[in-house]
Amino acid sequence: MSPLKILWGRLVRRIRRALAPVIESIIVGFVRVLVWWSRLYPISWSSAVVSTLARLLGPFFLVSRVARQNLRRAFPEKSDAEIRRILDGVWDNLGRMSAEFAHLDRIWDYDPIHPDNGRIEIVGTEVMARLRDDGKPALFFTSHTGNWELNAITGGKLGVKGGVLYRAPNIQKAAKLIEDMRAETMPGLIRANRNAGRQMARMLEEGQHIGMLVDQYWGQGVMVDFFGRPCPTNPTLARLARQFECPVHGMRVIRLPRGRFRIEITEEIVLPRDADGRIDVQGAMQAVTAVIEDWVREYPGQWLWLHRRWR
Repeated sequence: MSPLKILWGRLVRRIRRALAPVIESIIVGFVRVLVWWSRLYPISWSSAVVSTLARLLGPFFLVSRVARQNLRRAFPEKSDAEIRRILDGVWDNLGRMSAEFAHLDRIWDYDPIHPDNGRIEIVGTEVMARLRDDGKPALFFTSHTGNWELNAITGGKLGVKGGVLYRAPNIQKAAKLIEDMRAETMPGLIRANRNAGRQMARMLEEGQHIGMLVDQYWGQGVMVDFFGRPCPTNPTLARLARQFECPVHGMRVIRLPRGRFRIEITEEIVLPRDADGRIDVQGAMQAVTAVIEDWVREYPGQWLWLHRRWR
């Protein structure tokens, strides 16, 4: 590399470092304004407004190109018009979720006595009741479908003690703001870092429950098949299940018409075992990924196609 290119690279890095605090402040300020604005209006109104903006502007972002590539790989049989409709649904869901994030402390209205009267309905409450009362640890997996933030609220609201593993945004100020907002409704948040493994192990030893998202690219993960294509996925869920011999359940959120949501909790997923009778990590993650693929096929417009699942 020429000395001029080296000097130019150093200059660009210095400029980026100098501008980083300003850019972070702008982003955090925008998030604060969006939250403040969203809370001025009913959930349905702010959700509809942000959804409209997302559907209008979203296709112009580069990530829409990533989403179209992903959709064509997953659904080679679909026409361009069908792909566009799914992508429109993706931006609609993401826009609504952005507005709903400001209302997380208001959005939950599930009433077990009148389960059909609110905006939340739950399939699998009997599963959660068993897990709440048996004194044993369990694991939950979920994916970026519907308003996936509601998964983290469900356990606490139904009395199932435990926590949720999450990845914080790279921007520290934004991460702090989001953590503060989540802490009001989501008990036991576990930040993904070098201490997360020990924290989760301790909680499982105490008979608690852990939930995590497992549907994104993980370069150091185990290989699984997703929509007929190989991709690596995070094996933490399967390794914990193997270590603690605890059941694994799926949980997803489906966005319904008129601002309603259905939360579904599956029965225990039967995981394959190796010759020694222990849970097979790669096989377990393949079984989990197969469940998620079925979810995505059922509601393709509600999954986050914007990230590069295959690389």
